Amino acid sequence: MTNVAVLSSAEAVALAAEFAAGFARDAADRDARRVLPLTEVDQISAAGLLAITVPARHGGADLPTETVAEVFRLLSAGDPNIGQIPHSHFVYVNQLRLRGTDGQQKLLFGEVLAGRRFGNAQSEAGTRHVREIKTTLTADGPGWWRLNGRKFYATGALLAHRIPVLAHLGPDGPLHVAWVDRHAGGVDVVDDWNGLGQRTTASGSVVLQDVPVPDELITPYAVTFDQPQTYGAFAQVLHAAIDAGIARAALTDAAWFVRHRSRPYPDANVDRAADDPLVVHAFGEMELAVRASEALLAEAARAIDRANADLTARSATDASLAVAAARAATTHAALQASSRLFEVAGTRSASATHHLDRHWRNARTHTLHDPAAWKLQHLGRWVVDGTPPPSHGQV
Repeated sequence: MTNVAVLSSAEAVALAAEFAAGFARDAADRDARRVLPLTEVDQISAAGLLAITVPARHGGADLPTETVAEVFRLLSAGDPNIGQIPHSHFVYVNQLRLRGTDGQQKLLFGEVLAGRRFGNAQSEAGTRHVREIKTTLTADGPGWWRLNGRKFYATGALLAHRIPVLAHLGPDGPLHVAWVDRHAGGVDVVDDWNGLGQRTTASGSVVLQDVPVPDELITPYAVTFDQPQTYGAFAQVLHAAIDAGIARAALTDAAWFVRHRSRPYPDANVDRAADDPLVVHAFGEMELAVRASEALLAEAARAIDRANADLTARSATDASLAVAAARAATTHAALQASSRLFEVAGTRSASATHHLDRHWRNARTHTLHDPAAWKLQHLGRWVVDGTPPPSHGQV
C-alpha cells in the first residue's frame, strides 16, 4: 500500500484551508439531509492530513501541536462535523506514541501513513459519569483476550479502519486500549447518533461481543496519568479548535447575510443593514471574542509544544491551564457568534431555507463535551492558591 504524502506545516495548513473552502459550500446541505461526509474524510486522509503527527522516526511529519490545532480550526470553519470526526484519530495516535511498544508503533503508525483512520470507543452511556468504564477484556488463553462492552459517542468509529477501545484489562483491572479492526467479528458500529447539532459526525454506538484481541494489540492507558503529561491537554486543545472554527464560520456567515440579505431597521436611517451602527457595534464585539479565542487557542497549542520539549510537572500544568483558558474562550465565542448571528442579521435569517441555525446547534452540542465552567474552576483555583489542575485527561 502506498504511503500518503509527508507534509510540512505550511503544506498542511494550506491544504486544510483549501479543503475547508470546499467543505463549506455543501455543509448546510449535509446537515439538512444528514449526509455523512465519507467522501470528504477520504479526501483529507488521502492528502496526508491525518498522518501529520506520526513521529519522524517512523517516517512521519511529526508536526507540532500548533499546526494540528490550526488544521482543526480551519477544517471546522468549513464544516465542524468533518473537523470533529478525526479528533479521536489524533488523540489515539498520541496515545500510541506515548504507550505503544516499538512493534505496535511500527504496525499502527504504518497503517496511518498508508491512509488508514482510527476511530474511538471510549465513553459509555448509562454510567455515573464520563470516566466510569465497564467494558472489559477477559483472559481467553495464552496471549489472547475477549472484549465485551457497549460504547456511545463513538465519533469516527463508523468511518474508521481501526477502533481503539478503552477497557479494563481483567475485571476491575487498569484501563487499557484494545486496537480492534473495524470489521472484526463481534464488532458492530451502530449509526444511532441523533444529536441536534454535529449531526453528521456519526457519533453513535459501538457494540463489542466476544471480540478476540491479542496481547500485541493492547496498550496501557491508566499509567499515562501517573506522571506529568500533555495527553489530556492535546485532546482538549483540538476540541477548542473545533469550537473556534464554529465561531469563525458563524461570524463569516452573519457578515455575508447582513451585507447581502438583511434589511436595515428604519430608526437607523441608513440604506444598508451593514451601516447600522448598532449592527456594526455588535459585529465588533463578536469579532473581539472570536479573535481572542483564536489567540488563546494558538497560545495553548504552543504551550503544549513547549511542555513536550521539556516535560515537567510545571510545564504540564502550564499547558493544561492554557488549554483550559482556550476552551472557555472558544466555548463563549462559538455560542455568542452563533446566537447573535440572528440578532444582527434580522428576521430573514431565521428562515429555515438558510440553515443558519446549524451554527448554534453545532456550537451548543459540541461545547457540552466538557463544561466550560470547570475550566474556569481550574483557572480560578490556580490563581487563588496555586492548585494545579487534575491529571485525568480532561484538562
